[in-house]
Amino acid sequence: MTCLQSPRRLRRLAAVFALLLVLTGCKTDLYAGLGERDANEMAAILLDSGIDVDREIAKDGTITLLIEKDDFARSVHLLMQAGYPREPFMDMGQVFGRDGLISSPAEERARFIFALSQELSDTLSRIDGVLSARVHIVLPDNNPFRKAATPSSASVFIRHLANADLGLLVPEIKTLVANGIEGVVYDSVSVALFQARSDTVRSEMPRLTTLAGIRIDPASYGIAVALLAGLAILAVTFAAACLILFLILRRHQGEIHLLEELRQLR
Repeated sequence: MTCLQSPRRLRRLAAVFALLLVLTGCKTDLYAGLGERDANEMAAILLDSGIDVDREIAKDGTITLLIEKDDFARSVHLLMQAGYPREPFMDMGQVFGRDGLISSPAEERARFIFALSQELSDTLSRIDGVLSARVHIVLPDNNPFRKAATPSSASVFIRHLANADLGLLVPEIKTLVANGIEGVVYDSVSVALFQARSDTVRSEMPRLTTLAGIRIDPASYGIAVALLAGLAILAVTFAAACLILFLILRRHQGEIHLLEELRQLR
């Protein structure tokens, strides 16, 4: 009777274990409303660090990244050190979109300076090694009748990776900004470079991999595989032993029943 009940108990235990895996495997939103490029780059960083990540596409085309709850804090730190999520920039079309309102010349000028700053910041942020970039523009509203006019200028802020030597690119950055803003000359552009902190989180935490829904250190991967294989063989052996014992008992009961019928016939 015990052997007959063992398969049922095993099935119940397996169902409970599967339910626990499902519950522990519930994922939470990390970042939502991402573009495809940012989502792919962020997912690549997390996967390279051993963090399991899923991508979910919304109806509006934006992407949400999903991770395990236990990986939330580590994921945020890793992405912050890599400069993600990147700041969204507006282009000229978005800044000067038709809103049906009449703007004053001062408002139009402010919107133009903001749009120009956004365009240049977006361009500089695409340089390899740049985590974030901002361009601050000063375009004085000079009086044409004034003799001494205030010159236009621009200042550039760049936060970059520790291993990216952007000092050599400062002349190209100043030229790019000066040529992109009317009235700004090369010498009136200042560039400030700031090095990001070292990637300590990735170096301190070991990369993990997933085996049967369990996060393990790759150094122990072979041991874990051998252990799971041994457990699987043990479970199959136990099930086969129960089946053989069940067949033996059933055959034995059949023989006893046959002997009783022969006795009755006598």
